[in-house]
Amino acid sequence: MTTTPDRPSRRFRKRWIVWILLAGWAGVAVWNSVKPMPPGTNMSTPAVALASQDVRFLSDLTYADPQGQLVYEQQIFDAVLRIVDESESFVVADFFLFNDLMGAAEGVHRPLSRQLADKLIARKAAKPSLSILVITDPINDVYGGARSALLEEMRRAGIEVVVTDLQAMRDSNAAYSSLWRVFAQWWGNSPQPGSMPNPFDTGPSRVTLRSWLALLNFKANHRKLVVADRSDGTLAGLVASANPHDASSAHSNVALQITGAPALQMIESELAIARFSGWTRHIYAASPEAAAGVDPNDAVNVSFITEQAIRAHLVKSLDATRNGDSVRIATFYLADRKVIDALLNAANRGVDVRLILDPNKDAFGRQKDGVPNRPVANELVTKSGGKIQVRWYRTHGEQFHTKLALITHANRLTASLGSANLTRRNIGNYNLEANLALEANLSSALAQQMLGYFNRLWNNEGATAAGTEFTAPFGAYADTDKVRYWRYRFMESTGLGTF
Repeated sequence: MTTTPDRPSRRFRKRWIVWILLAGWAGVAVWNSVKPMPPGTNMSTPAVALASQDVRFLSDLTYADPQGQLVYEQQIFDAVLRIVDESESFVVADFFLFNDLMGAAEGVHRPLSRQLADKLIARKAAKPSLSILVITDPINDVYGGARSALLEEMRRAGIEVVVTDLQAMRDSNAAYSSLWRVFAQWWGNSPQPGSMPNPFDTGPSRVTLRSWLALLNFKANHRKLVVADRSDGTLAGLVASANPHDASSAHSNVALQITGAPALQMIESELAIARFSGWTRHIYAASPEAAAGVDPNDAVNVSFITEQAIRAHLVKSLDATRNGDSVRIATFYLADRKVIDALLNAANRGVDVRLILDPNKDAFGRQKDGVPNRPVANELVTKSGGKIQVRWYRTHGEQFHTKLALITHANRLTASLGSANLTRRNIGNYNLEANLALEANLSSALAQQMLGYFNRLWNNEGATAAGTEFTAPFGAYADTDKVRYWRYRFMESTGLGTF
């Protein structure tokens, strides 16, 4: 005769099963939020003194003339293409967005993805011994759900293309990503058409549900850089906020181009990323000779900083400021709480803090509601009693995609620029990011050029003659909505957002 367990006993077992499942979910979430960073990441290399002529500040700007026609001033990808043209034995490039997908945007200012791919393919054909390594993010093949014709074309031309293994990275969206790791990642993906719309294209193409499930992890190899050697034995490197992405081609951006030893450190970091993503080959780059006779009064000290080291560098520089110093930040996203606290503290010490922010209203033809920049700007202006000043870049469908911090202290300029937005995801050891940090005499031509860039936008220099404005006053997008503010705080702290 068989007996069945009584009902309380079954309920007791069910509770234990639920608790075990919750503990497993929490364990996966916690581990993948704090696990060791992969090789080549979270780097802060020793500063190297470069001659001023070996460091170039570059910028792209889009603005409207008096008739409402857009004006484009672009330097960055002309420099990228020139670096490829001058490459001798290798090129290493790492770009987050490398595609011609347009989202809901209609016009293309410049087919950047095609231009860079054609340049790489042509250089490989002209120099078959040239090693070209392109590292990119799985967003370009919709996380395995749609083959990128551009990347396939480069592979056929003998260019090595590595798609970053994002699973090796920490999870910023831990609550969701832990479920994805346990239940969804094992199914892989298929480039065959699926049942879901392509999240990056309004055309008829369809992708699988698995592409969307991977997308919701909200993490990326967000770097934007290129490095190559030249026939004279020097190394050229460029770190930017710009992508070779057609829909981004009108964005305003900044970059720093260098010649010298920091480029070698960039290569070492990139090769480590390629290796943990499955690449097994090697590129040999000779160590460049130290620049001889660099005048200390003219030297620019440059270091390569990545991921959380970008935040550490910025916060340390902000904390060192005193009454009479200045902070000038121009950025697409500002949301990180440690940076916000450091800005407020600096303002309370009498530091002159000025911010130029994107109003967060445009995203590839779609409208946004100003999160996070508008609620953050209101917090900074209000809590500082107006000591922190904010202006908004006047966008026209494109984005003010710049990521630039300039800090003057005594007679020195400290700067950081590159791929990293000032958000938890970008500078908290979640995304892969790359910046160059520099220090130079405040009176140097480079320092004056970089500060001049900011001042031109802040003061609308030339606006009277040109009949246009680069930036609008804080009141143009002031936002006191408490719901949006607390939504930003929730999204920033949990990773449940795209910034």
